[in-house]
Amino acid sequence: MTDVTTAARTGQDRPRTGSAQRRRPELAAFLRSRRARVTPADVGMPPGLRRRTPGLRREEVAQLSGVGVTWYTWLEQGRPINASAQVLDAVARTLRLDPPEREHLYHLAEVPYVPTPEALPRSVGPEIRGIIDALAPRPAVVYNSRYDILAANAVYEDLFLASARASAGTPANALWTLFTVAEEDCPLLFRDAELPVMVATMRAAYGLHAGEPVWEDFIGALSAASPLFARLWKSGDVAEPGPRVKVFRHAAAGELRMTSMSLSVNGMPECRIVVYTPEDEETARRAKLLRGQ
Repeated sequence: MTDVTTAARTGQDRPRTGSAQRRRPELAAFLRSRRARVTPADVGMPPGLRRRTPGLRREEVAQLSGVGVTWYTWLEQGRPINASAQVLDAVARTLRLDPPEREHLYHLAEVPYVPTPEALPRSVGPEIRGIIDALAPRPAVVYNSRYDILAANAVYEDLFLASARASAGTPANALWTLFTVAEEDCPLLFRDAELPVMVATMRAAYGLHAGEPVWEDFIGALSAASPLFARLWKSGDVAEPGPRVKVFRHAAAGELRMTSMSLSVNGMPECRIVVYTPEDEETARRAKLLRGQ
């Protein structure tokens, strides 16, 4: 652990902004409130006699977290000391913080927050399906960060999947479809420009899941099925989801210029609703020929 005196001195030497000045008292109050709700029995300790503290004592939190008593006391007092992610995680485990509380602790301690990797959602509830269907005549889909298709309305299916229908047993995944379909059947007109962006977007999420069997199996299988994907994946490029104008081709509607917009879904980490809106009047007119409207 970092020497307490050195850490405290380092923190005191830094100019304290108004935001930092406010965070420290909030951090102190938050830690005290979380400590008060954890009983000795919760962490396998005997209750002891003449306990005035409603929850754990400071020295007990320090002991269970593997940190010095003085360091933890100063942290809970809101003193300007440095805290590492490793130490904050230990304190979070002792205080039995849930993921939102852990994130709150990191922000108050001014430590960059990295969420704990979780299994990606593989389905959506009826409420989300209702929203997707109600967005018609605009094509809409729910992706997780691996581009698994969790739900899609009929307009999206006609626009994106009609000419690129995956064979039985293949993943319901947008990347898999785009990289394994014949180029002449690809619904994206300029796939050489669009596919690298999609791969880079997935790679940005991959950092949270590196080494997870489901991710590694998917990447390995798609790399084997598509040399293009394998080459793009090896490039190491990363990108964040954002609005883009994509040009689709459809057997009945012709070329369609559509703006994609991503919307996050509360309660579904790493998932987003993507809605496609006609970019111009001609596309809006042609889009009426899409089935499912």
